[in-house]
Amino acid sequence: MTAALATALQVLGVVLAPLAPGTIQTIKARLQGRRGPSPLQPYRTLARLWRKSPVAPEGAGVVYQLAPSLIAACALLALAIVPVAGRALDLGVGHDALALIGILALGRFALAASAWDTGNGFSLMGAARDLTVAVFAEALLALTLLVAALPAHSTDLRVMTLAAAGSHVWGQVAHWCGAAAFVLVVLVETGRQPIDNPDTHLELTMIHEGPLLEYAGRDLALLQWSAQARHWLVLLLGAQLFLPHPVAFAGALGALVLALVAQCFGLAVIETAQAKMRTLRVPALLGLGCVVALAGIGTFVAGVPT
Repeated sequence: MTAALATALQVLGVVLAPLAPGTIQTIKARLQGRRGPSPLQPYRTLARLWRKSPVAPEGAGVVYQLAPSLIAACALLALAIVPVAGRALDLGVGHDALALIGILALGRFALAASAWDTGNGFSLMGAARDLTVAVFAEALLALTLLVAALPAHSTDLRVMTLAAAGSHVWGQVAHWCGAAAFVLVVLVETGRQPIDNPDTHLELTMIHEGPLLEYAGRDLALLQWSAQARHWLVLLLGAQLFLPHPVAFAGALGALVLALVAQCFGLAVIETAQAKMRTLRVPALLGLGCVVALAGIGTFVAGVPT
């Protein structure tokens, strides 16, 4: 029954994913003294886009047409891989962290390929920046997941979540290093400041929004939902692998809800306090995160407990 409930909640992530960025936008507006949009605004935007027909630019090929569906399929597979509270039934794709990295990378590659297919200058600029950041972001994600996998002696996300439960991991330097590095993973994978500005529509500065410029209607709805699902996934990973939670399912589920809210509040505070940094400095920041994660791996291998 516990595994069945966890699986139901995992599938429910398909619907809950837009709630995470919506909540962040609402909290950020309140911190800035504005009323801001409702947390449900992303649902209204998706519904409005879904009612519109897609419009393809002149000269677009099959890569452009297939990219939204492929990216959405990758997001669905990623949601099926990441369990809730460390318990879930096997949905046929397993729960391996390395497979998750590969699927997320495939979605990013499909988005970049669609920008190359259209040949639009601003889309290509955004795709080039996104791929430049991705070289460091995917390495950082792999290293942070490796830090979380070391105590579990497995890359199964269910085992990794249970290994991170309790208080014993907080006495390990490796866990603190992994948690610090994963903060950068959350910022880069969700396109948040200081890495990127999710509110900008200025073509010369955007990164993640750049490859979406040529899409409209249902295709754009699929791409926006996929980005929101990616948002949901990294917050879920951060809550289950690096934030405190008990071993018992009920306690872990309650801690998960609190951790998700806390991460949304933290991202809103960071965006309010920090301006977007220069794009050329982003790889150096992510490289520093990789060094921190590698230091955590080194302390674990060396047997440094505290």
